[in-house]
Amino acid sequence: MGIDKRVLNFLVIIVISFATFWWTFFIFHMPFDLMLVLSVILIRMISSFVIFSDYSLSWSKASQKTFLIKSFVYIAAFLFYLPIFYGKVRFAFLVSELFLYLFAINFLMYMYYYIMNRSCVAKTKSVVIYGAGRAGIKLESEFADSQYRVKYFIDDDKVIQNRSIDSIQVISKHKLKEKIGEGNKFDLLVIAMPSAHKERVKEIYYNLSIYFKHIQILPSIDEILESRDFAAQLKNISVEDLLARHPKDLDKKRISSFVKEKIILITGAGGSIGSEISRQCERYGAKKLILLDHSEYNLYAIASEIQNTETALVMQSVVNREFLDETFKKYRPQIVIHAAAYKHVPLVESNIDEAILNNVVGTKNVIDISIKYGVKKFVMISTDKAVRPTNVMGTTKRICELYAQNSNGNGTEIVAVRFGNVLGSSGSVIPKFRSQIENGQNITVTHPDITRYFMLIPEACELVLQAGAIGEGGELFILDMGEPIKIVDLAHKMIELSGRKDISIEFTGLRPGEKLYEELLIDESDAKTPYDSITVANSTKYDIEKLNQDIEELLTCKDKLAKLKEIVPEFNHQKNL
Repeated sequence: MGIDKRVLNFLVIIVISFATFWWTFFIFHMPFDLMLVLSVILIRMISSFVIFSDYSLSWSKASQKTFLIKSFVYIAAFLFYLPIFYGKVRFAFLVSELFLYLFAINFLMYMYYYIMNRSCVAKTKSVVIYGAGRAGIKLESEFADSQYRVKYFIDDDKVIQNRSIDSIQVISKHKLKEKIGEGNKFDLLVIAMPSAHKERVKEIYYNLSIYFKHIQILPSIDEILESRDFAAQLKNISVEDLLARHPKDLDKKRISSFVKEKIILITGAGGSIGSEISRQCERYGAKKLILLDHSEYNLYAIASEIQNTETALVMQSVVNREFLDETFKKYRPQIVIHAAAYKHVPLVESNIDEAILNNVVGTKNVIDISIKYGVKKFVMISTDKAVRPTNVMGTTKRICELYAQNSNGNGTEIVAVRFGNVLGSSGSVIPKFRSQIENGQNITVTHPDITRYFMLIPEACELVLQAGAIGEGGELFILDMGEPIKIVDLAHKMIELSGRKDISIEFTGLRPGEKLYEELLIDESDAKTPYDSITVANSTKYDIEKLNQDIEELLTCKDKLAKLKEIVPEFNHQKNL
């Protein structure tokens, strides 16, 4: 049975103190004073026991803080015994012995740490860390126990370029290209900049990807867990990272003032958009969240994530007006965000009656009841597929936009927010492509020229809240989605990122109601907001009584496509392509 490490700490103090005092007496040509040495040792042992429990610190888990604690403990002891021996021995003698002692004990501790933590794993792979900040340095220390040898740090700060960290050189990306050489590749590039914008990550990827077999990144500053090893949190760079756009005019103060201390009801709270809206409302300090969804599992899933805000879980469909009325009467929400809808184009084409009921009647119910109970702000989530729609889903959402624009009154400010596809949502192509790649299947794309707008779910939802904050009623806000992306290019990029050489792309033909190109505006609009990322479409006037009557007829008529066309004249149904 080994000696207790805490006892060993005191033995180390005794041995090192004897050694440093012997040497100091020798170089100062003084006779050895046993009583002085024993007194200092006793004071040092008491300091080690009392101050920060220094005697119990683990040397094998030492950190920079451990070395500082050691130094502080023995300097404190020095300040205690200095007045006792001052005048009996020279001041320079005591100071010299102290610094020799601090050097000896810290050096011994560092050597023990190094020996106990040196890696026995063969270094067979090369890694370069982009970012020589705190995250990069932490990763370098964690790679010590892996098969990876850190070859270089890359950093854009010219002040630290050509310096080194733990003997690893810090260089620029241009210097790295010279060192790797044409046609050669290192095993791994790690982008260790959790606070970097997505645009910066994309720039690094496109600049350096040809020089590495794999690229991994740390999660964003909001997602990274300080309590876990950073190396365990590394993730492969994804197509979402490369396509994502970060709005430069995100006004978090405006969003916070809109959400903070409000009672907010979110329909479709368990869906891709609704769940992220719920998370952000919690983050921005909502007083209470009324989470409404007809899916038991989705409601359970989002409820388990909301930990710091009071919630009410309502398992309910927006189609049931009577139940919905009771919910509003009970909770009296101040803000309603309506995200509930059927959005999958082919499924809606096959289930027209259900889509009209859920999308049109459900939205009408929520708007009407919001007005009845004096909701301050109603925000409806719409879609680019509502622009010159070629499918039933887009047409139902266009009717919802018309109802929202023409229902304002009685103090409820009703706005709609339109945007394109969000990356990673349950109905988007990315999860489908990823599943096909994982199963070794070829990727299926409907048409070589099909394009779509894309935005990250968190960014889209923040802009939705920002639009809601500036809305005064009747607006149809349009989110800036950037440039449209060709789906075939997206498929090629996902295959490239997967490293699979055995997967190709198959074209299957456009599905019923599917457009080649999506649009965000019906007509060019000059309406601006204080934010470049948000514009306002021209409003479309539609007598609300006439619209209510048309919706009633839509529910009972036999030819629903004809009635949809009557309400939305620009509807050009593409059934069989």
